[in-house]
Amino acid sequence: MRIGLFGGSFDPPHIGHLLIAQDAIDALALDRLLIVPAASQPLKGADQTQPEHRLAMVRAAFDGIARIEVDPVEITRGGLSYMVDTVDDVRRRWPGAPIHLLIGSDVVPTLSRWKEPERLLGMVRLVVLYRDTAGAVPPHQEIHGGGQATWLATRRVDVSSTEIRARVQDGRSIRGFVPDAVATYIASTGLYLQNSRTSDRAVD
Repeated sequence: MRIGLFGGSFDPPHIGHLLIAQDAIDALALDRLLIVPAASQPLKGADQTQPEHRLAMVRAAFDGIARIEVDPVEITRGGLSYMVDTVDDVRRRWPGAPIHLLIGSDVVPTLSRWKEPERLLGMVRLVVLYRDTAGAVPPHQEIHGGGQATWLATRRVDVSSTEIRARVQDGRSIRGFVPDAVATYIASTGLYLQNSRTSDRAVD
């Protein structure tokens, strides 16, 4: 059993996330890819959409896709989300299974600020995702502690959650930016409209 972990805020999940997930499954021959929305990311600001909304959108986005499972472990655990705790949980559920942790290349410089980074990197096979542009080569970035990583090229998709939130606030369409089920959820709940995003601190 080869397990992948793909964590993040997913605020909201978009078409790029789906393509990255499928590319990782194919390239790494994963038996199961766990999509793990964070309850509250410690390296981000307090202004994050409530976790129950992000979990619902992730479930809508990835529902029915083979070998993908939405794992609410961090939201169920509550509080600040630390990947080292999530990996501990996954190891208990699948003892002995290799765990591939997917992160973006922009995240590599922050690894030293993660909780127990040395222990985390000792438990996983780190996979760093970078955009596959013409003639692109993996960025020359040192992994924290001199650790090893697999560099995985993913297709270039110029979509971001920040842009999607801005489009909603401006009253512009997000069809094609997110799966239809996610667009429907956002429209039905009024997410990302003015004053609709609630700090996680308000619900702790």
